[in-house]
Amino acid sequence: MFKPLIHWAAAFALAATASLPARAADFPTRPVRLLVPFSPGGGIDQLARIAAVKMAEDLKQQVVVENMAGAGGAIAAKTVANAAPDGYTLIFNSSSAVATGLLGKERLGFDPVKDFAPVSLVAQFPLVMVVNPKVPARNMKEFVELLRKNPDKYNYGSSGNGTAIHLASELFKTLAGVNMQHVPYKGTAAAMQDLLGGRIHMMLDGVPPQIGNIHEGRVRALGVTTTERSAMLPDVLTVAEAVPGYAFPFWVAIYAPAGTPQPVLDRLAAAVSAAAKDPQSRQRFKDAGSDAVGSTPAELAAFWKQQIDLYSGIVSKTGIKLDGE
Repeated sequence: MFKPLIHWAAAFALAATASLPARAADFPTRPVRLLVPFSPGGGIDQLARIAAVKMAEDLKQQVVVENMAGAGGAIAAKTVANAAPDGYTLIFNSSSAVATGLLGKERLGFDPVKDFAPVSLVAQFPLVMVVNPKVPARNMKEFVELLRKNPDKYNYGSSGNGTAIHLASELFKTLAGVNMQHVPYKGTAAAMQDLLGGRIHMMLDGVPPQIGNIHEGRVRALGVTTTERSAMLPDVLTVAEAVPGYAFPFWVAIYAPAGTPQPVLDRLAAAVSAAAKDPQSRQRFKDAGSDAVGSTPAELAAFWKQQIDLYSGIVSKTGIKLDGE
């Protein structure tokens, strides 16, 4: 007597499953929100707006960039994690926001791995290690030798405990076999003021914000954190040329809430790839000091796993904690 019910239930499930690709094929039918976990006007915000313009053209819908700063990116991340998994609410995440999320997931109320679905790696760019000009080292090799001869004499600033800049600096210390004191700040602007004033000795920052300081001699550039030299600083060595094995790219990527249908993720990724391949957009990314990527969800997932392993390894070796923990 239950056979008709079983047949009806199976038919309903099959119809529901079959309708998903059809709905995904129509995606999007309204504007898409792209949350940026930082204030307007910064480098990450700029990259999000470059991507959004071409994505909107490809999707034939508005991609509305919405800044939602606070708690190291946690406010925006939690908003997206709790959003409907339909592709209409996305986050433009960065290395720093993800690092903060990994370290503080117990306290912040979301899991940066389980609560998000990878969409596309948008762009990568190097950080540059800069020192106050009074530091007696002209290049990366001399700086490493200086630190080894003077353990704990020199210090470095970061944009805060648990940020990507903090992790990148600690990775440098570990691989170079040196000891430096960490001075955390609430953002790179405050750290930069103390570097210029000689109160700290070294910090890592994005290449574009430091170009003027480097060319005008206010700071000395020692190395970039990617495995290849920066086109904006072609004469500056990579850190790895003096510290073998060092690599810490800074990156931005788009994620959707976990559970978003794969066809929707693929459609969004295709729009990001369109932005990355567009000559005008690629030039705008380059002018902002970054290299456009535009990956598939699977490619971002693989890269994301590698980054998680990198961050987790640094945290395990150094015992880094967020402020207040």
